Amino acid sequence: MKTAIIKLIAFALTLTLYSFVNLNAHTYSLTIKVNNLRNSKGVVQFALYNQDGSIPDEDYENYYKILKEEIVNGSSTITFKNSPSGKYAVNILHDENKNGKIDKGFILPIEGIGFSNFQSIGLTNRPNFSKASFELKENKSISVKVIYM
Repeated sequence: MKTAIIKLIAFALTLTLYSFVNLNAHTYSLTIKVNNLRNSKGVVQFALYNQDGSIPDEDYENYYKILKEEIVNGSSTITFKNSPSGKYAVNILHDENKNGKIDKGFILPIEGIGFSNFQSIGLTNRPNFSKASFELKENKSISVKVIYM
């Protein structure tokens, strides 16, 4: 009898703690769309960042989450699910040869890249987390422009 009561109390306590933790853990979905890709070769790599100083990230070592998606008619869309509220930035790579890295010519990328909040990239407009970041505090959908240099 004592064992059954102890188990019942332990179960009730665990259930109470679990519900308390989940009440405070709001997560959201972030849908990212890219359009006007120059072709439908390869995949689009979507990297999500959540820390200041994490971008630029040419070797894709500092991301929070990363997903790849097929291209259909020059467009691609992905949804990152279960992300807690906070600041995020997005980096896009039109990975035409599917090797997971930014291929470069002499200095500049030869594949398309893009960042949230950026319509152009250049020496005076280099991507960083603070310029590319946005708040996620509800389910959100954004479009990112892919730039070919």
